[in-house]
Amino acid sequence: MTNPPTAEQPQFADHWQLTTERLTIRQLTPADAPFMLALLNSPLWLRFIGDRNVRTLEDAVRYIENGAMWSYEQYGFGSYRVSLRDTGEAIGTCGLHRRDTLPDVDLGFAFLPGYEGKGYGYESASVVLVHAANDLKLTRLTAFCNPENQASIALIQKLGFQFEKRIQYGEKESLLYGKQLALVSDSIPAVEG
Repeated sequence: MTNPPTAEQPQFADHWQLTTERLTIRQLTPADAPFMLALLNSPLWLRFIGDRNVRTLEDAVRYIENGAMWSYEQYGFGSYRVSLRDTGEAIGTCGLHRRDTLPDVDLGFAFLPGYEGKGYGYESASVVLVHAANDLKLTRLTAFCNPENQASIALIQKLGFQFEKRIQYGEKESLLYGKQLALVSDSIPAVEG
């Protein structure tokens, strides 16, 4: 039996993290550039999310500073680093994104090769959903993905998101899913309606 995910929010925002039995989820920093460089250029990222033209460590630092770190300052949330709790090894990202073209905050996730299909996506996304509902007081989230990305579709549905419509995001068609959130006292976010 797994321990329920918990939100640990010490007094200083720099030390904020979410933990599960196997994972630690925290804000990205410029020190994560080598990990992000690898993730942004991994085959599944390039195929299903797209090329972000991040080719050097300097590019990766700028990507983190202008993306996740900017989002933390503007909105209080963003993309988070997911690492193995036992070793501290970064294995992916999972977080919340505010996009100009979408009416609601969306959940996003990606993992390095070799870490897909091991339950890390569900585990990290579940605790991020609890954080979104309980700490950020969000009442609705969306998630979208490439129609060919069957693994992401399965995870989004397992998390309780319902298909809403096809959308154009950038130059790609995507599937948009939505989920109502409510405050929860345990590890699984409640669904309204």
